Amino acid sequence: MPKVKTNSSAKKRFKVTGTGKITHQKSFKRHILTKKSTKRKRHLRKDGVVAKSHMDFVMRLLRLK
Repeated sequence: MPKVKTNSSAKKRFKVTGTGKITHQKSFKRHILTKKSTKRKRHLRKDGVVAKSHMDFVMRLLRLK
């Protein structure tokens, strides 16, 4: 039986925390930053947590399930 490969794009984008949550970088922080407020840009620095509704899909991509 061949091994099942982990999705390469997913392993670059998601990280599993010690408690088992899956984090990701927030979007909209790459360019066109002049019109965005400082507060908005500051909040985009923190990692986001994958929503419960997407958790099964992301875990399948990372082969954690």
